[in-house]
Amino acid sequence: MASENSSPSTCTEWWRADAAALHARKQELEVLKRQLDAEQYAILAELNARGIRGCSGHSTLAALIGQDFHVSEAEAKLRADRVLALHPGPGFGDPTPPLAPLTASAAAEGAIGGGQIDAIIRTLDRIPSTVPAEAVRKGERTLVDFARHSGPRAIAQAGRRLLDTLDPDGKEPRNEDPKDTRPELRFIKHRNGTLGLAATLDLETYARLKSDLDPMAKPHKAIDGVRDSRGQDERYGDAFADYVRLKTTSRNLPGQAGEATHILVTMSYEDLISDLGTAHLDLVGPISATDARVLACDARVRPGVLGAAGEPLDIGRSKRTVSLAQKYALTIRDGGCAFPGCDMPVPRCTAHHIVFWQHHGETRIDNLVLLCTKHHRLIHHSEWKVRIAQDGLPEFTAPTYLDPTRTPKRNTMHLRT
Repeated sequence: MASENSSPSTCTEWWRADAAALHARKQELEVLKRQLDAEQYAILAELNARGIRGCSGHSTLAALIGQDFHVSEAEAKLRADRVLALHPGPGFGDPTPPLAPLTASAAAEGAIGGGQIDAIIRTLDRIPSTVPAEAVRKGERTLVDFARHSGPRAIAQAGRRLLDTLDPDGKEPRNEDPKDTRPELRFIKHRNGTLGLAATLDLETYARLKSDLDPMAKPHKAIDGVRDSRGQDERYGDAFADYVRLKTTSRNLPGQAGEATHILVTMSYEDLISDLGTAHLDLVGPISATDARVLACDARVRPGVLGAAGEPLDIGRSKRTVSLAQKYALTIRDGGCAFPGCDMPVPRCTAHHIVFWQHHGETRIDNLVLLCTKHHRLIHHSEWKVRIAQDGLPEFTAPTYLDPTRTPKRNTMHLRT
């Protein structure tokens, strides 16, 4: 495109170009567009690996993409799936290897784009784990080479042929005869410090638990057109956490030594004051000072502070944090989780001290705000700030990287009396 006619410098001169120049330029732009997409996928993968989602208030990578780029929920999910398949993800210790590393290289070249990437990913995701890694990579190489000159539909057909080769027997038939199951429950401590459960339930227990959690795990109502960004697993995780919280705060259920269920958090006075160090959570073990402060906001937790020699300096009573009368007042004022856009009701919230206890914050209405589990942890672990405005209502300020203007925001989801 050396001539004036074949190398227009602005879009207003495209009418001067001949057909060959137009075709050549559109192909060049497609390659550039694919390369830019691949670079953006790599950036999003790095953000995901660093855990930026939690600090930004987004619970999933798809939610971050949808809100930051103003794309549809379906488009955001497609992009997130590509990011997670093409690049390593967070894991226990070492990063989780990518599903499609060769596809990622071809995408970085600009040789393949969105629909082609999706077709390859769908095929690779269906390959059984029993297939050797070498065979999987060889199959991916075949699909990538095929995709360089083929569209998504043809790639999908080639993918089905590949699956027939790698897994000729297909999926094993399901055993439709349910067996009697003895319930089992295991508490698990993962190597990265997180905790979990593994359970095998009988049919009745499974049905009862799921029927209790289903209403609590429904997506939140859409706010300004933005839907609940949590995935199904996250919604059920939040529902289960609230389910346990409701149980431990009920006075009508069995407890410990005649009292409602409680847990003990122990930490040194120096760690409490300095915001550093660790604490000890009863039945769990060492936890960070930040996590201890999150728990200490809950009325059902008894904080225990030790001196330098390990002597107990203060064992707080559960009523010391938030009284029943104060909880009623917060219910009237906040109506539920006060974080902007959250519709969590009062029973699934706890009272948070705006000025922390170790900073001499008092248990007064003007120093308390109701927060759900997710937003309670967000306030403790991020740069989000909350305060009580002059009219007595809570308002929140986002970190500078989310809102450079630091404009205070309020929750308008709950009706206040």
